[in-house]
Formats: sequence, C-alpha cells, structure tokens
Amino acid sequence: MKSTNVKNANLKNTIYIIVCAILLGGIFIITQSGGIAKETQTLTPASLANNVSVTNGKQVIEIKAKGGYSPSLSMAKADTPTIIKMKTQGTFDCSSSLVIPSIGYRGNLATSGETEIEVPPQKAGTTLQALCSMGMYNFQIKFI
Repeated sequence: MKSTNVKNANLKNTIYIIVCAILLGGIFIITQSGGIAKETQTLTPASLANNVSVTNGKQVIEIKAKGGYSPSLSMAKADTPTIIKMKTQGTFDCSSSLVIPSIGYRGNLATSGETEIEVPPQKAGTTLQALCSMGMYNFQIKFI
C-alpha cells in the first residue's frame, strides 16, 4: 500500500512540475515577444523612422537593405505618387532580391547603390508588404 501511495504522490508532483514549467515557459515567451497584442500597438511619431520626404511632388521612402530592411515600418501619405528608394552598401544576402507582390515588383538590387521603385498612389489604410525572395526579411509601408 505504501509503495502505491508513494507512486501516486510522485506522479502528482511530476504532473505539477510539468504544468508549472509549461505555464512559466508561456509567460516567458509572451513577455519576450512584446505580448499578445503586439500587432495592435499604437504608433506614435516618435516610434517611426524619419525616412519619408517629398521631392518634386512625389514622396520618397528610403529603405536600407543589408541583412534585412531598415526601417521595417514606414508611414506614408495616401493618394500620393511614391518612390521607394532602396539603398544598398555591400549587400550580398537575400535582402538584395526584393519582391513587392501587390504592385507586381520583383527584382535584384545593386550590390551597392540605389534602386528606385515607382509605386502608384495607394488608398488610405493600405499596407504595402515587401520581402526578400526567400521570405526571411520584410518591411511594410502603411499609407495614412
């Protein structure tokens, strides 16, 4: 009888430890990833990069490509002709192969230099998603 009680106690303790480990692991993952509501965070002007300018009636969005894209999020004015200026400097990784599905763009960027991509005016609320050909790196432009 005693051995059965000891086995039951050990089983309960093991289950308790496993449940606690799963809960603690889940809490750790949520806190390290910025929380469940990360996608719904409010964007403020201070949290955005200053990479959008207006030249000759067109807005120019500058994105650096090397080991990914920077910045990963840009805010642009809707209903305005736009140029994405991709800047590279010794870029030999997959971020030099850019795909922007919604405008039908697919191309290889120069290893070093600038590549300009014309974007037709986008409606307010549109998000332009761009990624490398492997899908590892990406950036977004939200039109407001």
